[in-house]
Amino acid sequence: MRKQQFGFTQSGFTLVELVVVIVILGILAATALPRFINLTGDARISTVNGMAGGLRSAVGVVQARFFATGTNTSPVTMVDTTTVAVSTTTGIPTGTAAGIGNALQSIDGFTPDYTVATAVTFRPTSGGSATCQASYNDTTGAVVVTTTGC
Repeated sequence: MRKQQFGFTQSGFTLVELVVVIVILGILAATALPRFINLTGDARISTVNGMAGGLRSAVGVVQARFFATGTNTSPVTMVDTTTVAVSTTTGIPTGTAAGIGNALQSIDGFTPDYTVATAVTFRPTSGGSATCQASYNDTTGAVVVTTTGC
């Protein structure tokens, strides 16, 4: 709004216009905030799925190396000289730190639990639980993802 006063032209916003803008910004912030809060859970789900992909790839690479060498012995020595403990019949990495733990290049950001070889779990260090993890079975090489509680 322009106003002529004392020979000068004044321009600016009225108090009502400023209040309306603040109310609109408040409404936008209130609707956008829950979207940003949910990103943490989505990120955790993505990390668990990424770990599951890494586990599956590691099993495939170690098995391929096992069959390519043709020795049917454990451990398998990878190209980078890392040794991976495997089943001598299937070439699947064992559910130990010397098995699947060595087969993975890195488990940064995850806490592994090798207590049960047929159910080795990899949980995100921040926020992982029994309902937010990747599980590895050393008998079959299968990986199961649980993300209901991420």
